[in-house]
Formats: sequence, structure tokens, C-alpha cells
Amino acid sequence: QVQLVESGGGLVQAGGSLRLSCAASGSIFSINNMGWYRQAPGKQRELVATITRGGITTYADMVKGRFTISRDNAKTTVYLQMNSLKPEDTAVYYCNAFITTFTRRNLENWGQGTLVTVSS
Repeated sequence: QVQLVESGGGLVQAGGSLRLSCAASGSIFSINNMGWYRQAPGKQRELVATITRGGITTYADMVKGRFTISRDNAKTTVYLQMNSLKPEDTAVYYCNAFITTFTRRNLENWGQGTLVTVSS
């Protein structure tokens, strides 16, 4: 079994910052791409940012220059530093990871989500 556990969400005023964390645990041989997605009320889930095992990052246009995705040296935890937050950033943020297990199964995993609320 593989688990992704997110933390760091909460309520912040517009212009403020939050840092999300997502830790992977379980029967993990390796973790390839990791990323953050978000889903606002009444909207579809959308990509926020991704990072490869080698550290190559991609960002959605609406967060470029404000959000930064990173991974720890062990490659099992991914972070999302969110600065200059706007009310439209309000959403449930989900961690995503492509994991190879010790039994060599390739799985796409999702965290349970963490709520970020930005007040105006």
C-alpha cells in the first residue's frame, strides 16, 4: 500500500503565503513525477505544478511566478510554496505521484486533499 498525506492548508488573507507538504509512504521502490492539482467548488480539477525526479518543474500559467514546487533529497516529499495568494486560488489542493512499488507495480496515487482558503 502507498499513501500520500498532505498538510499545510488553511485560511490566509489575499497577498499572504502558505506552504503545502505531501509525504509519500508505504511499499515504495521509487517515485517518479510528483505534482499538485486543485479543485475549486463547482469546477474541474486542474493542474497547478509538477516536478520530475530530476527536478524539472512545470507550472500552470495562473500560478507562474507565485508558486514554487520542490522535492526533498529523499524524493518522497513534495512541497508547494504559495506566495501572493489570491481569492481565486481558493480550492482543495491534491498531491499526485507516480510510484513504482517494490513489486514493480506502477501506480498513480492521490492524496486526500487539503483546503486552501484565501480571503479578500
